[in-house]
Amino acid sequence: MADIRMPQLGETVTEGTITKWFKQIGDTVREDEVLFEVSTDKVDTEVPSPASGIVTEILVIEGATVDVGTVIARVDAPTIAPPTDPPTEPAVPAPEPTAPTAPTAPEPTAPPAPTAPEPTAPPAPTAPAPTAPTAPTAPEPAVPAPTAFSGAAPAEGGAVLSPVVRRLIAEHGLDPTSIIGTGLGGRITRADVEARIATARPAPLIAPAAAPASDAPTSVAAPITPQVTLARTSATPARSATDGDVREPLNRIRRLTGDYMVASKSTSPHVLTAIEVDYERIERVRRAHRDTWKASEGFSLTYLPFIARALSSALREYPYLNASVGEGELIVHQGTNLAIAVDINFEGLLAPVIHDLDSLRLRAIAREIVDLAGRARSKQLTADDIVGGTFTITNAGQYGTLMQFPIINQPQVAILSTDGVARKPVVITDVHGNESIGIHSVGVLALAWDHRAFDGAYAAAFLNRLREILETHDWEAELA
Repeated sequence: MADIRMPQLGETVTEGTITKWFKQIGDTVREDEVLFEVSTDKVDTEVPSPASGIVTEILVIEGATVDVGTVIARVDAPTIAPPTDPPTEPAVPAPEPTAPTAPTAPEPTAPPAPTAPEPTAPPAPTAPAPTAPTAPTAPEPAVPAPTAFSGAAPAEGGAVLSPVVRRLIAEHGLDPTSIIGTGLGGRITRADVEARIATARPAPLIAPAAAPASDAPTSVAAPITPQVTLARTSATPARSATDGDVREPLNRIRRLTGDYMVASKSTSPHVLTAIEVDYERIERVRRAHRDTWKASEGFSLTYLPFIARALSSALREYPYLNASVGEGELIVHQGTNLAIAVDINFEGLLAPVIHDLDSLRLRAIAREIVDLAGRARSKQLTADDIVGGTFTITNAGQYGTLMQFPIINQPQVAILSTDGVARKPVVITDVHGNESIGIHSVGVLALAWDHRAFDGAYAAAFLNRLREILETHDWEAELA
């Protein structure tokens, strides 16, 4: 019997949430075959089984969060199966059945005697009846583990109800079994209870309209709005907040991303500085190598590797942007680890890291970007892939954005948004100072930075240097 435990996906990770089981009880799983998906505050990843066999127990339901090292399932190794064959051989001999046949005959003769006392004590059966229900109520807490996968048991067991949900259910005298949970694993959310409250007691919504203040402390916000509407006019039918609405619980990545963004905005005094870049030199190199690059690498050559390559040079000249804020100090990093924000099917963001960016040239950077983005979307990243970043790029340009104001990836001090590149008219000055109009590929780079680390002049000088590198560097030599 092999115990499957919650793995530690990173040094600072202490717990994980089971988001999906790929095998169920009774299924056969092979060693290194994906068994479950786990989400931590660092990464979402699919975890392979450490052993082959049959899944005999699943101890943690989908949506539950447990500490690292907790046993979450058990797999019965195949070596346990052979012992089931030998027992069938001793069961073949017939002497055993012949012995039981004798006792079975005396058994029926004994029952006639007890049948007489039974009618004499009719009240007795009524007593066991109440005791019988009380007995099942005790085992019920243990049953939810297997039944919770259907989504029906969590409400009865109560273990997966949050304190807020329990309080609302108690205050309004609701039966939790009558509420359909929309959360992970069938969990009943606050929104589910509020919707139930709104539909369970429609009549009081009109009467209390004269005294909404008295209901405000105990009732939810959603039912109050229809009260006001009905009081103003009876001709217009009131619409409940739940009519036609679809409640979709935020997934773990969405919730964690939101928490991080709020924390970052409250921590750093964000400032935005942007600059326009002429990518024409890079565009010519991309066009010249487009076909051969795609044939040799298997993916297209975008602007992002060029920007990352130029960034490594600019950060060496302006090291305060490659830094983190500590306790009353600025920690300037010696090496550049570039985090690149990757969208996960519009459900959240992950920022895998290209370590030691300074040591990589253009082609190697492009390969790293494609590899990390692909593994992020297929949930194949490890915790090491998303830690240690010292500067972050978010690439919204693929959607043709003009300019966006990104939020800093704490505890870093800056994040660069690479926005859309488009063909635009520009003023071209030749070596003699003569000006003309031409059509070039132009885009905006927007830098969000922490005003605690440096001032606007430093940020502007950095962006100016980054633009200069992008517009003047010998990119043809990078691809040679």
